[in-house]
Amino acid sequence: MTSDLPLPILVVTGLRREARLVAGPNITIIASGGSPGRLRIALDELKPAYRAVISFGIAGGLDPTLVAGDAVVSSGVVAVGARWAAHPGIVQDWARCLSRSRRRVILAEIAGVDAPALTPTDKATLRSATGAAAVDMESHIAAAFAAAHGIPFAAIRTICDPADRALPLFVGEALHPSGSINLKAILTEAVRSPMQLATLPRLAWDASVALSSLERCLMLLGPGLRLTGLSKPFRDIP
Repeated sequence: MTSDLPLPILVVTGLRREARLVAGPNITIIASGGSPGRLRIALDELKPAYRAVISFGIAGGLDPTLVAGDAVVSSGVVAVGARWAAHPGIVQDWARCLSRSRRRVILAEIAGVDAPALTPTDKATLRSATGAAAVDMESHIAAAFAAAHGIPFAAIRTICDPADRALPLFVGEALHPSGSINLKAILTEAVRSPMQLATLPRLAWDASVALSSLERCLMLLGPGLRLTGLSKPFRDIP
């Protein structure tokens, strides 16, 4: 006997804060906690029965014209030797809906990496290699999972650290596996390298702007990212 319940949406985030923003009925969430390896393991353990796979959260800027809070609706995700297209129906619908945003919203590629792009030079190199407007550590993994199982994929990311902004070296240790902020690790690394403390106020401000913009995007899209109430799967919508 088959169930009449609609398939859930799978949302992949990096931070617990992002997960709390997007949580809702019929939504399954995985927060990577900044670990691509852990995210791959978590996805491998899932039964691939989802209406869509969404990458959702903040990102680093690669396009030098983007500032903190600008939003990128992904036309596709690029990584080393691979590219995954986002579902055009979702992309076009989101772009129309988000055109009312007070922040800039662009349609562009997102680069996926397994290690953070820490410096403006790193970001410029990645921009040159991929042409992407933004970078994160989850979208390429979510996109690969979706493609492997024939599930529609899309991503929306708001810019936290623009292309000209450097991140502190301890950013890789800044999260617990759950995706919450690891204050102890941050303070430990800051004590070892006090100069990094100077970057924290601006980073905290940019992150606040990016998360507020992300919340605004959710308000414009509505519950379930405009996906959970559909009468038919998005794979059937051009």
